[in-house]
Amino acid sequence: MRIVVAEDSVLLREGIVRLLAEAGHEVAAAVGDGPALVAAVAEHAPDVAIVDVRMPPTHTDEGLRAAVRARRDVPGTRVLVLSQYVELAYADELLADGRGGVGYLLKDAVVDVDGFLDALARVGAGATVLDPQVISQLMLRGRRDPVRELTPREREVLELMAQGWSNMAIGRRLSVGDGAVEKHIGNIFAKLDLPPDADQHRRVLAVLAYLRS
Repeated sequence: MRIVVAEDSVLLREGIVRLLAEAGHEVAAAVGDGPALVAAVAEHAPDVAIVDVRMPPTHTDEGLRAAVRARRDVPGTRVLVLSQYVELAYADELLADGRGGVGYLLKDAVVDVDGFLDALARVGAGATVLDPQVISQLMLRGRRDPVRELTPREREVLELMAQGWSNMAIGRRLSVGDGAVEKHIGNIFAKLDLPPDADQHRRVLAVLAYLRS
């Protein structure tokens, strides 16, 4: 298979590249951040992209967000997430299109090379391969409605956001200052697991979460 590797650790990235080459795969590109991953997928249209979750600049979920974007920009791209962490903010979005060809493995749970290569082959063939801990976290998330965890005032603010009111208008309607409105909105973003993201409008995503709830 032709593969793109996105991993910010140089030693690990080179190790993965060498392992793939020895297994007979072609590494079309090996990059160290999210934008480079998106560009490499657009340029090479690989069979599979192997992606770490936490990459520069903030080391939160850039890799996962880039994988979602790359898969959207180049439909049919298979993605194998290889991470030390279970990040759920975009994992369900990566799985949501139902097209398969998605894997999420925890680095510490990969106990042998053959198992890793087998998972890679299955993802390349269109299967969905998830670490049991990832499955567990996704199931817990599925039973949890974060909107229910908002305070009554935060729900009021979110309802007014859904109606299209600005922060200033929300403050007038609730008889509170702009600072209080901004604090409530910050709490809403945190509880809905919406970190800062230049490619996503958090206000819109918060309203969508409210409407789904």
